[in-house]
This record gives sequence, structure tokens and C-alpha cells, in this order.
Amino acid sequence: MVEATRREVPTVRRLRREAWGFIVGSFCFIVGAVPNYAEWAGPVGVGITFFVGSIFFTLAAFIQLSLSGRHLPRRGANRADRTDWWAAAVQFVGTLFFNWSTFWAMIAAFADPTRMGVGWRPDAFGSIAFLVSSGLAMAAVNDRHELWDTDARTWHGTWLNMIGSVFFGLSAIGAYVLPDTGTYVNLLWANLGTLLGGVCFLVAALLSRRTIPKG
Repeated sequence: MVEATRREVPTVRRLRREAWGFIVGSFCFIVGAVPNYAEWAGPVGVGITFFVGSIFFTLAAFIQLSLSGRHLPRRGANRADRTDWWAAAVQFVGTLFFNWSTFWAMIAAFADPTRMGVGWRPDAFGSIAFLVSSGLAMAAVNDRHELWDTDARTWHGTWLNMIGSVFFGLSAIGAYVLPDTGTYVNLLWANLGTLLGGVCFLVAALLSRRTIPKG
């Protein structure tokens, strides 16, 4: 009797498909928040940079939600998959808020480069959505072995995204324009929160890997 042997298929680890969009989007937000770049590009250039970054965020979030094996939560789906899907769905909504806020900030910069606070509400809503999404992702990673793709969530990725979401939230708070004085609550944190949040999202995307057959 000849014992059958199982031939292992060689595999390789590569960046996830959605990671490329998050990398480009994060880079745009990092660059846009650097003071030297802001001085060089001006309000219009910064506005365009942030808007382009938000578009890449949305494209990446759409891929993560729709094209990476996720399915709508339905009866029979395990808790990890349901939580994972909702994390991706809320994140996608958050990117749409950032599309809205950065678009109107860009349009306002074209019309009046000195105008402040345009698009603040959707920016705040987007930051809240990112925080909620990160919390759901951390819940999903608790049962990572039950996910449709065990590479979909990792502890380092979820923690980096949570920290990045906190920084984006601080940025939104700092960017609020006080009605009485017409000044930002904290311009330093408005820029620093965006920059540090972008760095966290960028590193998380760079560390995002999936296992695929080699060749």
C-alpha cells in the first residue's frame, strides 16, 4: 500500500489590494499637514492634496468592503465576520464624510484662501466613524481564527488604525473655529493630529499582508 503524500503549494506574502489605496491616501494627508509643504503649496494646493488623499481612502475602503471576500451580514454568519463587515462598512462611510469635507474645503480655498473651518462637521463625523470602525475591528480580531480571511485583521494593524483614528479625532477638535474669536481651537493639533494619524494609517497599510499562491 502506497501512502499518498500531500504536496504543499508554495505561497508568498504580499501587500493586500486595499493597502495600496491606504498608502497613497495616508501619504497625501501626511504631506498636506507638513507646514513647509503648506507654505509652498498654499491653501489651494493643500486642499487639493487632502481631497486626493480622501479619494484614495474611499477607493481602498470600497475594496476592503466589497472586493476582498466580505459579504453582507446574514443569518448563519459568525460573529467575527459580522463585526469585521460592519467595521469595513463604517470605515467606508467615514471616508465619504472625508470626501465631502475635503471637497468643500478645497472649493472654499479656490474662492477665498483665508476662509477657515469649511467642512468641519463632515470632518468630525468622519473622525467619529473611523473611531467606531477601529473599535469594531478590534472586536473582530479577538476571534481572528474565525474570520473569512485570517489575514484580514491583525493586532498591530487594528491598534495602529485605532491610534490613527484618535489622532484624526484630535485634529478635528483642533480644527474647530471658535465663533467668538474666529480662530482655531488649536492649530498645532489640527495639523499634528492629521500628520500623526496619517503616519499610523500608512504604517498599518504597509504591514498589511495576505498569503497567496506563489507564481
